[in-house]
Parts: sequence; structure tokens; C-alpha cells
Amino acid sequence: MCNHYRNDPEAQAHLQDWRDYIGWSLDKPWPLDDVDIWPRRAAMVVLQNAGGRAIETVSWGVPLTMKGKRPGSTVTKHITNVRNLQSPFWKSTLANPAQRCLVPFTSFAEPKPGKGREEHWFRLPSRPVACFAGIWRESDDARVFAFLTCEPNPLVGKVHPKAMPVILDDADYDQWLNGNYEEACALATPFPSQMMTMDND
Repeated sequence: MCNHYRNDPEAQAHLQDWRDYIGWSLDKPWPLDDVDIWPRRAAMVVLQNAGGRAIETVSWGVPLTMKGKRPGSTVTKHITNVRNLQSPFWKSTLANPAQRCLVPFTSFAEPKPGKGREEHWFRLPSRPVACFAGIWRESDDARVFAFLTCEPNPLVGKVHPKAMPVILDDADYDQWLNGNYEEACALATPFPSQMMTMDND
């Protein structure tokens, strides 16, 4: 499960094509100072509204309240990764293109098995900034988001055999933001291993 990723403003500054796509000029400042993104903290997403694509700062993690262990108690978890696309909890959001977003990243981490807080970092050398396939919701008058996961490719599977984030190809941004439910779900496939690298930090 990916619960840590990075957004390096210096990498972002060198990818004009991505800036052009989201309508973000070079003189517009990076919206967040934090490079490291963790659950329940602010992160940048790109979504669509009546005026076109917009950059917004939202919180990572969709709250889900469940029954607690004690009678009458409840526990709230913050879901960061969406795996079951057929779940009623997610399906209505996924079916609405207006609630899909792009989640930019420069690298993402998976913990090393049995190594405490040590992590492996994954990058896409040919793309300084890539995007996860994300969804967002309103929650207590604030916006929150999560991103999709899928079966891992062989590279990520060495570290995390259950899942990896859904990384969108540049050519699929429009389909993710505008397509119907079936077209959006069709993008939940592993990103090619040969286009990624893994290293230690």
C-alpha cells in the first residue's frame, strides 16, 4: 500500500508539457512547501470544474467510519488507496467524471519488508512528473482524495506483491477525467516495469 510519495517542485519546473495540459504557467508558484506527502496531510491534485482544469490543495485520505470493538463505539479510518472499484463505497464517485482527479508525483515509496520505516522509492526516469488516477469527495466541508491501485508490475511486486498505484500515461489523462465508468476502470492496469526504476533513499 502506497502511503508516502513526493512532489519535487524542481522537477515540476522542468516539465512544460504537463504545465500546459493543466493550464499552469511557469510564473505561478508551487502551491505547497512540503515535498513529502503523507496520509491526512495536504496534497496537490488537478480536477475539472466549470472553468476548466484547476489545481487544488486537498487532504489525502477519505474518511470511513466503522463499528468499533466496544459496543456502540465507532472508529474512523482514512482510506488512501482504492482497490475494489466495484465497491458501492467508491462506485458512485468513480462513475462521476467531475469527481476524478490527477494526483501529480515525482516518486512514490513502498516499505521494505521487515525493515521498519525503511523504504524503496520508485520513479519514472523519462517523466519527471507523472500522475496517479485519483478521486475526490467532499467531507465535513473539506475536500479529500484517494488514488486507485491495481495489480503490481514485476518491479513493484518484488516489494509489495498485492498492489501498486495506478499511474496514468500522459495520453490517458483525458480518458480518466472525462470517460464513463467503464472507460475509467479500464485504466486501472499496472504501469510497465521497464519504464520505472527502484532505489533506496
